[in-house]
Amino acid sequence: MATRASAAARRDGVTVGGEPAGARGGRGRAGFHRKEQAYLESPALRYASPVYLHWDTRSRRGCSRDATGRCQATRGRCMTSEARVTGLPPADGGREAADGLQVRRVCELARAGSGLGRAPAVRPARIRRSGPSPLQGRGTGAAVCHGPGRAGELLGPGGRERRRAGVGTLCPGILPGVDPGGLAGIKGGRCWRHTVAMTSTAEARVDALLPDLPPGPLQVYRARASFDWRQLALFLDGEDILSFKKTIFSTLEKDPLFARSPGASPALEKYRELTFLWCRRVFEYDFLDMHDALKSPLKVLVLVHSLGMYDWSLASKFLLHVLVFGSAIYSSGSERHLEYLHKIRSLEIFGCFAMTELSHGSNSRALRTTAHYDPASQEFIIHSPDFEAAKFWVGNMGKSATHAVVFAQLYTADGQCHGLHPFLVQIRDPKTLLPMPGVMVGDIGRKLGQNGLDNGFAMFHKVRIPRENLLNRNGDVTPEGAYVARFKDTRQRLGATLGSLSAGRVCIMNVAVMQLKLAVTIALRFSATRRQFGPTDEEEVAVLEYQVQQWRLLPYLAAIFALEYFSKSLFLDLVELQQDLLGGERSARQEELGREIHALASGGKPLVSWTAQRGIQECREACGGHGYLAMNRLGKLRDDNDPNCTYEGDNNVLLQQTSNYLLGLPVHPAPDRASLRSPLKSVDFLQGYPSSLGQRFTGSCAADWLDPAAPLAAYKWLVCYLLRESHQKLHQERVSGCSDFEARNNCQVYHCRSLALAFMELTVVQRFLSYTHHVSVPSPLRAVLGRLSALYSLWSLSQHTALLYRGGYLSGEQAGKSLEAAILDLCAQLKDDAVALVDTIAPPDFILDSPIGKADGQLYKNLWTSVLQERGVLERPAWWAEQAVHKPVPRHLKAQL
Repeated sequence: MATRASAAARRDGVTVGGEPAGARGGRGRAGFHRKEQAYLESPALRYASPVYLHWDTRSRRGCSRDATGRCQATRGRCMTSEARVTGLPPADGGREAADGLQVRRVCELARAGSGLGRAPAVRPARIRRSGPSPLQGRGTGAAVCHGPGRAGELLGPGGRERRRAGVGTLCPGILPGVDPGGLAGIKGGRCWRHTVAMTSTAEARVDALLPDLPPGPLQVYRARASFDWRQLALFLDGEDILSFKKTIFSTLEKDPLFARSPGASPALEKYRELTFLWCRRVFEYDFLDMHDALKSPLKVLVLVHSLGMYDWSLASKFLLHVLVFGSAIYSSGSERHLEYLHKIRSLEIFGCFAMTELSHGSNSRALRTTAHYDPASQEFIIHSPDFEAAKFWVGNMGKSATHAVVFAQLYTADGQCHGLHPFLVQIRDPKTLLPMPGVMVGDIGRKLGQNGLDNGFAMFHKVRIPRENLLNRNGDVTPEGAYVARFKDTRQRLGATLGSLSAGRVCIMNVAVMQLKLAVTIALRFSATRRQFGPTDEEEVAVLEYQVQQWRLLPYLAAIFALEYFSKSLFLDLVELQQDLLGGERSARQEELGREIHALASGGKPLVSWTAQRGIQECREACGGHGYLAMNRLGKLRDDNDPNCTYEGDNNVLLQQTSNYLLGLPVHPAPDRASLRSPLKSVDFLQGYPSSLGQRFTGSCAADWLDPAAPLAAYKWLVCYLLRESHQKLHQERVSGCSDFEARNNCQVYHCRSLALAFMELTVVQRFLSYTHHVSVPSPLRAVLGRLSALYSLWSLSQHTALLYRGGYLSGEQAGKSLEAAILDLCAQLKDDAVALVDTIAPPDFILDSPIGKADGQLYKNLWTSVLQERGVLERPAWWAEQAVHKPVPRHLKAQL
């Protein structure tokens, strides 16, 4: 590369170092500084956006041009020789670009319009969701440079704040003599040599964050990848989040308390103890303080995910104490409750969220725990009328919780019930962990999974608590006993009180995606190294080469990327809503946004948790017998994910919330189409409801389905069709004399349930499609992200083929065949990228904890070593004499009972 560049420099009298070749003696053949030339020859030159560097041979001063050739220093054409410096890989995938050097640009400046402009600095008061961060992964986009040596503030489309760059800024003096105003007014200036030094520092920092993976059999597939896995990791997460993850993972790995113990799982009581000790140690490390959590809410999710990848019992215990219990106090309480937030962080108290009862779960309005107010003592009396009203399945309540947010029916002294309200109730003495008077609290026992988490029950016998322990943001009682409602409508108050459930459901969605990530990483690394059969007896091929294995696993790989983006973006939507509500904003838009997020969270949890459930099971089976071995972790992942389908609302029940939201929209007839616009635009497509129903698929080959508009149009038709069918079915049931309750019950199967799932899939497809096809996506990543988007869209859509034919959207066998062909074609295209894609999302081996999923791909060596490290693997059993000595005597014994 350097030789070719030198020749071009000698020919045109140009140098990247800022001087013409030979302008100063002793600088090298092309006028390069040695450090610069070494950098240009380094493998780091991969990622930046096109930048043109010039040397004006008449004025002997440097300038920079944009991609259109417009000089940025003089705002016009100038007499210069030209060398193109591009950061995009050549079209042939490896050879040097024909028009010059490949150099990585240091500062992530946008090509705004036709030039290297500075994006407008917009700093909103709150963190808001935006499109994909355009600069992650050293791609193009927008940034603000604050001067020499300072970090730039990353901005997404429209100038929304995203996250901090953490890289050096590009000074306008790319070449000596450049006008400081030449780059849209960015302040300061640096010579090219200083810029190269800054680049080398940034490259070293990225290498430290994402070190080279160990050599081994997986290298065969890694070499085939069409993209750089580091670039994708940076694009998806950004340097700040990657650094945060690495800090957590490396800290856990270096701490002896978290050391992995080969052999059988610990006994239940020991596992519970370990989980609490892990949780306490996390608080001691204080990975994320309150200020950082409010500044970067996504880090809260990242912390929970990182802990969960180590052990999901630990993640659940931490999440329930901090996010569920703590958030309930923060969002439902008032200033008088803020003292508890400090006690939560210091572990002076340990909390749980007590809503579900033994006899009631999803039907929250029927909960039977009561809270009667006594004006004489200014206390509430918490009482469980019988054992069926016992709080049940409450995480952390079994052994460790000292306080609970208890949901109970509030009664004032006049006997009037004001509905469900949250109360802060002490259930154990923090100094002894013994139950408080009137509280019967215990553990419900071993579960199918997450047994490090102590789920428990509690009954209350006329337990008195201060009036101030009512979490009173949405409703309060005066000392005299008068009820003060913040909402006139009881349903609005109940919705606001239960609003924290949306946060829980969104968190579960993100957790389920992480569990699927781990399973797919294990299965694909296994599939790339496991060899079985082949064209000849002497040649065996990796099982990933088989079409069936690709079809079984790669759609779930695509689902990870699509569902993770959706889950994270919905989380940021929810953060925006909660910040507005806590700030006192109660506009019509906020009310509609709350309804929309509730519908998306209620439908999103079933979609994501069921996808993870099916995917983890498929991964287990795809790894054959080795997948059934406990040490490879797939069985534990399956069991730990299973409750995601149930808690915070049974999936089938939650889907009714989503379908009810859709059935309540004025689509038929809808003279005012503007009323169908929603804050998150998830239902805006229904403005074309009548015309969508008339559309048909007209393609005839797989290529027609690969057009991104094709699955999107099919999904919009499908949702409109199911919405019409559900309306008609509901109308028929009511006309036949059914009550509203019976009519809705009779519309769920094949109608409303299918409607809700199809709508959620459309929402995910639409968001992920916009994300992967945004102009800010770096060019080297567009192809692979586009294939992932297409595969998830078509694979999800293929599960509705019967409905597409029944409704007439598809006709003729060729339409269905071409859809299947497109899916298989995408699987074949993604096969060589599969290992690099899981490298992007996989945690370190210590966290993954699966011998068959290790990054070195030494499948059999790692598995054999782990087997031999099991306890007592080579010892005879303690009961050996029962087999070797005590032989059975036929007909000697008779039954005693």
